[in-house]
Amino acid sequence: MHRRLLIANRGEIALRIQRAANDLNIETVAIYADDDARALHVRRAGQAVALGGRGVKPYLDSARIIEIARETGCDAIHPGYGFLAENAAF
Repeated sequence: MHRRLLIANRGEIALRIQRAANDLNIETVAIYADDDARALHVRRAGQAVALGGRGVKPYLDSARIIEIARETGCDAIHPGYGFLAENAAF
């Protein structure tokens, strides 16, 4: 079972994943673009890491997201809906 999960999404999608992870006693790591720094999914995560940049583009930087997952000791990445979930290579 995974101990720490990076959620590669934002907003309501991230909050739903956080709730499910919390129910399973899995720690969560949120990522965020600069303009989402004060978002609820960032405040509710066990840990949050800035992607840098603004808007959607930072959430599509798969190499950076994988780097953050490794740096924070995540066992898995949940792509959420849209963004990386639609990228078969990810």
